[in-house]
Amino acid sequence: MTETRFDVGMTCEGCANAVKRILGKVDGVSDIQTSVEAKSVVVVHDESVSKDDLLAKLQKWSAASGKSVAFSS
Repeated sequence: MTETRFDVGMTCEGCANAVKRILGKVDGVSDIQTSVEAKSVVVVHDESVSKDDLLAKLQKWSAASGKSVAFSS
């Protein structure tokens, strides 16, 4: 399994639940941990899932919500 981390400008549990719902629909994703306080998302997935595909899904939500999204450094 691979772990991918994102910095996401979540401001409430509604944001966190939206992120979980969006990423949970991706085949190969096995776990999603969100922290509104830390503004972080950790996604556990298998090798078939592209990190860029996960980012693209979050960026689509970001464009609609006005929240920031980036790979965590």
